[in-house]
Amino acid sequence: MLNEIKADAQTRMGKSIDSLKHDLTRIRTGRASTSLVDGIKVSYYGSDTALSQVASVALGDSRSIVITPWEKNLVGPIEKAILASDLGITPTTAGTVIRLNLPPLTEERRRELAKQVGHEGENTKIAVRNIRRDALQQAKDLLKEKEITEDDDRRFDDEIQKLTDRFIKDVDAVVKAKEDELLAL
Repeated sequence: MLNEIKADAQTRMGKSIDSLKHDLTRIRTGRASTSLVDGIKVSYYGSDTALSQVASVALGDSRSIVITPWEKNLVGPIEKAILASDLGITPTTAGTVIRLNLPPLTEERRRELAKQVGHEGENTKIAVRNIRRDALQQAKDLLKEKEITEDDDRRFDDEIQKLTDRFIKDVDAVVKAKEDELLAL
């Protein structure tokens, strides 16, 4: 019983870390990355479709992303989707090729993004602690039902705390790496 609860908590905490890593790829650093446009949806024949499914997305150089639509009539909708997104970048169109030039980040903007990264990290830590709370509550319920002993409950509490501490360190490491990447010139 307790091993199942612990395994479930470990899996859920791991998913929280993966979610954090995924969310942080959307925060742009000084370099271009195709993951910046992953969340953009384009109106394609009446339905919202991922940009990568209606166009080729590639890196032009370290500061630009090149988007080549599969169909000529998609240039306008792709531009609209980029402008509507929270990227804050104006697309440049040359024929059927859309180029996103990423300006260098100012020191002030880097600090704002670093704060945003810290905030995302804190939200992930809260999620990990909530998972810990759920696991401990499940163990307390088993103790009330007299399915485990008090010694088992205390041992389980220690194991879950060690697991939580390990995942909190992982969150700190991911956040630190992203902040270092942002603040590096």
